[in-house]
Amino acid sequence: MSHPNPTEIHLHKQSRVLEISFDDGNKYSYPAEYLRVFSPSAEVQGHGPGQEVLQVGKEEVNIAHIEPVGNYAICLHFDDEHNTGIYSWDTLYQLGVNYERYWQDYLQRLQAAGYQRKEPSA
Repeated sequence: MSHPNPTEIHLHKQSRVLEISFDDGNKYSYPAEYLRVFSPSAEVQGHGPGQEVLQVGKEEVNIAHIEPVGNYAICLHFDDEHNTGIYSWDTLYQLGVNYERYWQDYLQRLQAAGYQRKEPSA
């Protein structure tokens, strides 16, 4: 089974959205906040199941720049200085496919933690 690879990556800094088109025809728009709170880094994911760290206060985060990692991933450098997550093409594809479910789960975890999410400014 082949994994989809990106054909186009476009960062919209003003709207804080990363768009990626894949070679299977799918195209996903990822808000920077979403990518930041689901960073595959150990700082966010922990070192094993159940060690995830809930990310709060990331409503205004943006992607400062994108660095290629070989031909299999990118490293996103966020303006809050987080830059340790390596986003493989498969990870990005799964984040796109599962956006609605993952985002709703994140919002529920914020609420359970007593955090009131602020709407980001336009």
